[in-house]
Amino acid sequence: MARNRSKTYKNIVITGLADKGYGVGKDEAGEVVFVEKAVPGDVVNVFSPRKKKGVRFGVVTDYVKYSNHRVEAFCKHFGQCGGCKYQHLSYEMQLEEKEKMVVQALQRIGKVTPESFEPILPAEPTSLYRNKLEFAFSSKRWLSNEDMHAGLPFAEDVLGFHISGVYDKILPIEKCHLQKEPSNEIRNALLKIGIEQELEFYDLKNHTGFLRNVVIRITTTGEVMLIVSFAKNDKKAIKKYLDEVILQFPQITTLYYCINTKVNDYYADLDMHLYHGTPTIVEMLGEIQFKIGPKSFFQTNTFQAKRMFDMVKDYCGLTGSENVYDLYTGLGSIALYVAQYCKQITGIEEIAAAIDDARINADLNNIQNAVFYAGDVKDILDHAFSLKHGKPDVVITDPPRIGMHADVVETLLKLEAPKIVYVSCNPATQARDIQLLSEKYKVTRVRPVDMFPHTYHIESVALLELI
Repeated sequence: MARNRSKTYKNIVITGLADKGYGVGKDEAGEVVFVEKAVPGDVVNVFSPRKKKGVRFGVVTDYVKYSNHRVEAFCKHFGQCGGCKYQHLSYEMQLEEKEKMVVQALQRIGKVTPESFEPILPAEPTSLYRNKLEFAFSSKRWLSNEDMHAGLPFAEDVLGFHISGVYDKILPIEKCHLQKEPSNEIRNALLKIGIEQELEFYDLKNHTGFLRNVVIRITTTGEVMLIVSFAKNDKKAIKKYLDEVILQFPQITTLYYCINTKVNDYYADLDMHLYHGTPTIVEMLGEIQFKIGPKSFFQTNTFQAKRMFDMVKDYCGLTGSENVYDLYTGLGSIALYVAQYCKQITGIEEIAAAIDDARINADLNNIQNAVFYAGDVKDILDHAFSLKHGKPDVVITDPPRIGMHADVVETLLKLEAPKIVYVSCNPATQARDIQLLSEKYKVTRVRPVDMFPHTYHIESVALLELI
């Protein structure tokens, strides 16, 4: 137990960044400490209350020297809201650190050095880039230490973001820089209308109340979808509330509501009720249109998604004659985007509703060379599948953060497609899968892609070629 006691550190030089946005430094004895809100170049004094799973985590007690890479955060909620942890770090240094994460994952986990490691693809723009945001109503707000010292009450009706590690209180958000207007205008109006109509805001601890959650989608085409989650099916109150929202925001293209009486906020398994407007909104990626419903999964950063899909197309080297598999296809966004450049593309996705969307969007764009299957990739992708659809010339795979199942890796080794283009939102699991595939594949090109500026998230696209 003694080894887990609190500890103080003096003059720790922060030399890099780790997962979740922690700064990394070492003391004189070489012990590694992960420091919250510290950036490369900072020299800090640190207090660590204890170890977590054998690793030291700490907080800054004093800044001995500030890093030259520090910049002033542009959002007033920075430091409390955990959505943009790198706002205080210059964007150039963010890109440098994210690039290092991909390189280190490939070297340490993948045991490979790509023939060509290409510079990270910066995001454009670096703010107002999200097409979807989710907020929560609450009868209790999050209070900072300063708020508590000022005597502010916890009991206050708010609408904002969950705080990491605190499930029962919400940080009220006045202005978020992640989504373009009318996002802030709508959110602030939803709060005001709820207070004016004396509606009961949700209590996340006792699971009581009426107003619960809201989702705002805004496409690059200017269409707006609003989804409001209520905890009670009070039709009179719902109608009064939503009618006022529509009155104040006639530009809302689509308005849904749902009734959520569950303990969790997950809404994809709930019935959606179209209250106003069209059933779907339309987003564009290049020349391809996508109808997006209330439960549709779509790339959150439309601008950067297009640029990444162009990179995928380039890595595939499509000439129009290729047979392509798209694994973990989602609603078929990559498959439909590259379909015009190949002979045939076949997508597989576990979520059946996403495959429904893929087929709808294929019809919408008159794409006739795309076929989609609903089911787990490890169950569908087998020898019989390849006999039916032909051996692939290119396999595109874009798995979730956990990476590909071992059975999928084994099947890919048996298929021996000349090229695999691996799109990943987790460099560690991508590197793990690449190491497993190295039995028959070499990594010829890799490029990181910054999809989420000011966060620790990083995408990576790798081209693997059969040896």
